[in-house]
Amino acid sequence: MATAVSILPAQQLAVLEDTYRKAVARKRLRGALAAAVFCVVLVIAAIGAEVNLRTLFTYFGNFVSYFDRILTLDSGARVWTDPVEWFWGWHKWLRMLGETILISYVGTLTGAVFAFALNFFAAQNTSPGPWVRFIIRRLLEFARTVPGIVFALIFVIAFGLGPMAGVLAIAIHSTGALGKLFAEIVENADMKPVEGIRSTGASWLSCMRFAVLPQVSAGYASYALLRFEINVREASVMGFVGAGGIGQELVVAIRKFYYPDVSAILVTIIVTVFIIDISTGWLRGRLFGKETRR
Repeated sequence: MATAVSILPAQQLAVLEDTYRKAVARKRLRGALAAAVFCVVLVIAAIGAEVNLRTLFTYFGNFVSYFDRILTLDSGARVWTDPVEWFWGWHKWLRMLGETILISYVGTLTGAVFAFALNFFAAQNTSPGPWVRFIIRRLLEFARTVPGIVFALIFVIAFGLGPMAGVLAIAIHSTGALGKLFAEIVENADMKPVEGIRSTGASWLSCMRFAVLPQVSAGYASYALLRFEINVREASVMGFVGAGGIGQELVVAIRKFYYPDVSAILVTIIVTVFIIDISTGWLRGRLFGKETRR
């Protein structure tokens, strides 16, 4: 069936085209001004931070040459030509890598437990009162604002070298980070089930248990797995200050100029993180898939 298309008069079309061109020109002008402001702020920030491009390009060769050294065996051959010599200490490195993963696991699990206990008090829609919410939020902010490696250094001074310092540092930092994420999930939960359960005379704890928790449990697990990935990398770095794990062996290799050992340990860490990322990503997908099917 043929349909007729109405054509506006030429004068009206010219007015519409002129209006459109002006609107596009204003949008492009705003974009250009925003880009110019961004570039100016970037330059000012770089000057304030003493970022010197001349220094970067002058010493960039040192950066490249260091990678060349860590990829060369003592015999002068490339590391991949003799994997046995390259990974000569794999027994010790795997043991320390396992220690790093355990530090991350225990720290993440401990932090997740405390975050689970505190997040309901930090969420705006479930907190018993404004003062409780204010205090809990400030505690969570403190826990996540201080870098984990700073906590690790403090605990190394307090408890000595070893995994204990790393576990405590990761637990405190994870409590702050997960507490905020968990609270945001709770704030986005549907409150109608809470109102229904509350109308029966149920307590605040019962409302959280039967109305809120079923909605947010999958999100909790997903964020906890994501935090575990992050903590594995953090635990590797915490070894630099003596908080246990494979980081201690890495810093020894760097300080003693054992270049092939540096690359071998880095490869071990990178491969492990890849495996953990893929595994936890698959688990998160499964969790969200199950939640969607419900």
